[in-house]
Amino acid sequence: MLPYCSISSLSQPRLIRAIGRWSLAALVINSIIGSGIFGLPSDVAKLIGPASPWAVLIAGAAMGIIMGCFAEVGSQFSEAGGPYLYARATFGRLVGIEVGWMLWLVRTAAPAATANLLVIYMGEFWPAASQPLPRLIVLTLLIGIIAVINFFGVRSGAHTSNVFTVAKLLPLFAIAFAGIIYLTSGRASVPATPIGTANSWLKAMVLLVFAYGGFETAVTPMAEANNPRRDVPFGLLAGLIVCIFLYTTIQWSVIRILPDPGHTQRPLAELARLILGNWGGAFVAIGALISVYGYLTANMLSVPRVTFALAERGDFPAMFATIHPRFHTPYISIMIYAVLLWLLAVLGSFSWNATLSAVARLFYYGIVCAALPVLRRRQPHAAQFRLPSGTVLAPIGISVCLVLITQVDLSKSVILLTTALIGLINWWVVRRKSASL
Repeated sequence: MLPYCSISSLSQPRLIRAIGRWSLAALVINSIIGSGIFGLPSDVAKLIGPASPWAVLIAGAAMGIIMGCFAEVGSQFSEAGGPYLYARATFGRLVGIEVGWMLWLVRTAAPAATANLLVIYMGEFWPAASQPLPRLIVLTLLIGIIAVINFFGVRSGAHTSNVFTVAKLLPLFAIAFAGIIYLTSGRASVPATPIGTANSWLKAMVLLVFAYGGFETAVTPMAEANNPRRDVPFGLLAGLIVCIFLYTTIQWSVIRILPDPGHTQRPLAELARLILGNWGGAFVAIGALISVYGYLTANMLSVPRVTFALAERGDFPAMFATIHPRFHTPYISIMIYAVLLWLLAVLGSFSWNATLSAVARLFYYGIVCAALPVLRRRQPHAAQFRLPSGTVLAPIGISVCLVLITQVDLSKSVILLTTALIGLINWWVVRRKSASL
């Protein structure tokens, strides 16, 4: 078994702080906006009809509470790890390790499943892409390229994330503003669909809160941020504002422009075709490819820093915290993550990931919300950013997580239970190692 030990005292290269505040904001956006925006508007419209834009705003406000808790807690730390680091510092080693494993699981399985969607979108231009051999080649190239980019330095990884953020936002903003112009010209209609029951609203809120999720990926590589205590709140707020605007505007356009918004598999493609003409469908397909690949670049930059942080504090095999002497990147964590991502993408599918991602994500969202009042009592002047009415909003954030967990199908939770058990064994091993030193 590989040794579990902290390497903070060992003589080795250090990580480079090269992620600025705008790069962090881009990373937040890139981590949130993946493939969901291209199909989610139809699912929400089917559940609650013309009220769905309001649901988008309400979900954005709910996620804003959780992100606000992340902003305050994150402003107290300048190391890598994100939710793992916050949980470990607040509630101890066991909770930290459990959060670290859940975070690693979600941020490996979700991008792997999303990579399969990218192959599906490629079928718009290359129908053979979904065949076994072409699919294997495409997935290998897609994941391999961004792994190599991140291997050679955090600057190149951050710049790649920035490029894809801009590239994915351009078509989305184009559709959003085209929808606004179309609607204000008086050509909109009010759909004669019901606004949904209370149960439908809860289901819609689950979908929407998960659509706003993923931002936690962006706060994991903070050992490579220029000024993480200042920039984490800025990046989270900027990312939330952009996502709320795009999600709400696009949902409003889909509801008011499409004749049957609740029964289409490609709402944005149909919306673009109605507003922009026949070339709109291809335009959206290209936007989807860029959006999904940008999502993968954000995860490749951020997720290896989770295992790096675990190893740096002695909670994982020490090799995961090894830094390349020339490129100053946690290259072993990057390579292992890339291989796992590739394996799950090749062997897995998209559909099974929903429950897996949902419950695990809500678990550590609630943990970080709970950390806010604890850290305020323990370190009253440590936070560089202080969430207004934080002691009131934190319990609301916890309640949101608990309510949404009750709406998730737990019948496929064996992987989550296995992950929790592995985390418990991990804690027992490192605890024994520490006791024997």
